[in-house]
Amino acid sequence: MDNVIHSYENYREKNRLTTNNARKIEFITTIKAFNDIFPPNAKILDCAAGTGAYALYLADKGFHVTATDLTPRHIEYINNQLKQKPYSMQTNILDARDLSIFDNESFDIVLNMGPFYHLVDAADREKCMNEGLRVLKCGGLFITAYISRFSVFPYVATSDSNYINIELANQLYKTGMLRHDDPNCFWTDTYYASPDEMERCYKDRSLEIVDHFAQDGIAPLMGRVIDKWDASQFETWCKYHYLSCREKSTIGSSNHVMIIGRK
Repeated sequence: MDNVIHSYENYREKNRLTTNNARKIEFITTIKAFNDIFPPNAKILDCAAGTGAYALYLADKGFHVTATDLTPRHIEYINNQLKQKPYSMQTNILDARDLSIFDNESFDIVLNMGPFYHLVDAADREKCMNEGLRVLKCGGLFITAYISRFSVFPYVATSDSNYINIELANQLYKTGMLRHDDPNCFWTDTYYASPDEMERCYKDRSLEIVDHFAQDGIAPLMGRVIDKWDASQFETWCKYHYLSCREKSTIGSSNHVMIIGRK
């Protein structure tokens, strides 16, 4: 995981969801889904909080949030933000594969929004999910964000034509796996899942799937167009996206996807 940490230590994660309107769609869609399903006063673990976009939003709304992340710089950023808040929040530098500092069934909601798609080994993904479920109360919500396997090559190809080669296309489509030392690596260690795989993963753990939706859809491919729209046009697109974000075709083509299950 050292390569993943190094990648995020040198990446401005705090700006990822806000740099342009196309990227804001992911946050807007996700928060709307949360608002529709989260019970009041829930105790939430954000086990890969990044720089706290969701953790701080939810804490501002009155939820009891614990934020952890593998990258020290991210936790430092959250702690600095907390100095301006009227509430406290437990934060820890922590690997989501080992949540042993928390007791069994400690949380009403577990946000697994990041670890899954940086774990290239199936055994590590298993540990991550098992640990998240261990600390989740019976009846609680387990939430995983993943990157759809079928969205990656179109996104990369339209971002940088140097990556348009059939070897990379085959690798992404057939394995969903990319390691930092692969010749065609454009990011860091990553695993891209399919929607069917994620649903099987949840059902195999006896999780009741209560939602499965595209967080941003094709917005990453339309960034330049979306950023030219006025506020009214952007709002219309966001409303349309939320109407269609649970369609299977939209989920498969979406860059970021979220699946929610009840334990």
